[in-house]
Amino acid sequence: MTALLDVILPVFLVIGFGYLAVWKGFFSDAGVDGLMKFTQNFAIPCLLFRAISTLDLEQNFDLALLGSFYTGALAGFTVGLLGARFLFGRDWEDSVAIGFCCLFSNSLLLGLPITERAYGLSALEANYAIIAIHSPFCYAVGITAMEIARNRGERMTTLPAKVLKAMFNNALIVGITLGFIVNLGSIPLPSVFTDAVDLMIRAALPAALFGLGGVLYRYRPEGDMRTILFVVAVSLVLHPVIVWGLARSNDLSDAALRSAIMTAAMAPGINSYVFANMYGKARRVAASSVLVGTGVSIFTVWIWLYVLP
Repeated sequence: MTALLDVILPVFLVIGFGYLAVWKGFFSDAGVDGLMKFTQNFAIPCLLFRAISTLDLEQNFDLALLGSFYTGALAGFTVGLLGARFLFGRDWEDSVAIGFCCLFSNSLLLGLPITERAYGLSALEANYAIIAIHSPFCYAVGITAMEIARNRGERMTTLPAKVLKAMFNNALIVGITLGFIVNLGSIPLPSVFTDAVDLMIRAALPAALFGLGGVLYRYRPEGDMRTILFVVAVSLVLHPVIVWGLARSNDLSDAALRSAIMTAAMAPGINSYVFANMYGKARRVAASSVLVGTGVSIFTVWIWLYVLP
């Protein structure tokens, strides 16, 4: 009960405030759009840039950690894709979008604040190692699969260019890339610049959580409930269970295990809807999966916090 009250509920209360504010008309849809644009295109890229630029890459980029997490993520994508196609009769493009929902856990808006509240700020280094390649990996998988589904029977020579263009139109990936450049190049940054970035970072997660609440109110579930529950089950149960098994077999440290599970156990992220909207496929399933999964994760995360060492 302590974990629920002290760790999980404050995060979900901020989301709830955003949901309530939009529901009761205290905060407009245009305000939500502006807030999410600020957080996703500016504040969170700054957070990722700062984290990656100062991360000890040699110590934190553990192949066992990354292999455990991303094997589980790819398994979730595969199960989601094939389940949508063969269990629910969706076309291949819809199935890719649904698979992406099972692939893209909310590592930033939920994974970071919950891990920090549960285990402290120092516990986030492994989270950042996972997040550093999360968007590039997920978008590379999703875009590649979608382009193959859309262009079956055609020449695929333009596929790499399409994938790279779509990826680097994403501000999160730009922030991560710049962070790696500064880190690997040992580029010194003036303190006035890092202080400004740090001011942006302080606004990132609270504003994004509030904005997420407004977004979730907009996309309430309407039909497709069996498919939505399937996505939620893959995201909240299958993915973290696979990561748990692999992490144990790879003998990860307790700190790495916590970060891997806390990231894998999060609901589908809002980028699931962004991806579905980008291609105009399975948008209702994607949006509703984010909403339902976020609500259910209050209880599943509580269970994982009890189970984890």
